[in-house]
Amino acid sequence: MNALVTGGTKGIGFAIAEAMLATGGKVMITGRDEGRVKQALTALAKSAATGAQVIGATVDVRNREGLEAAIDRAVSTFGTLDTLINNAGVGTFVDVENMSDEAWHQVIDTNLTGVFYATRASIPHLKRAGGGWIINIASLAGRNYFANAAAYCASKAGLVAFSEAVMLEVRNDNIRVSCVMPGSVDTEFSHPTKSEDSSWKLTADDIAEVVMDLLRHPKRSLPSKVEIRPSRTK
Repeated sequence: MNALVTGGTKGIGFAIAEAMLATGGKVMITGRDEGRVKQALTALAKSAATGAQVIGATVDVRNREGLEAAIDRAVSTFGTLDTLINNAGVGTFVDVENMSDEAWHQVIDTNLTGVFYATRASIPHLKRAGGGWIINIASLAGRNYFANAAAYCASKAGLVAFSEAVMLEVRNDNIRVSCVMPGSVDTEFSHPTKSEDSSWKLTADDIAEVVMDLLRHPKRSLPSKVEIRPSRTK
């Protein structure tokens, strides 16, 4: 596979990139922080299988031109692009009354508009490759809403709807679109306190395994939405 994984420097994105590289894939990861991108590339290269290749780009998915340039670089380096993993995401957890314009736009523009930019730019390349996968990492918050998370819930609900609409647009081009909706995952994103027991949560590797299972599905099948949650509560 020749893949682009946004938000691939840590957490779920890193685990997905690592799993792909373990099978000999070629992967570009993106991240906003140059130092984190470099650290992730070093770590991923050490665990990659023979023949695998990993490159990185420091870019914010809200930056359309920068993201398009990263996609073009991935295609020129790998020859084709057949897999897009839209994983980059942020969250602001505050009540609407006290939410700033900046906070609202950061969440919506990262979690939804950035996915639009990456998807739109990637579709022509996936068509030229003869098909492939677009897998969007959403959240159960896209249908199970909670207080002090209006921007986050709205962005993930929008991402679920976006994913299903795009799926209908490109399925006859041999491009399969799936939306993965995790519940509680033990990553840096969740910001656990020192006293919090997170052993009951999903891990980033659990989500990576779901993604790899999707990529291995026979071409006749399309699991267009996958909900995954911890098997027990805390």
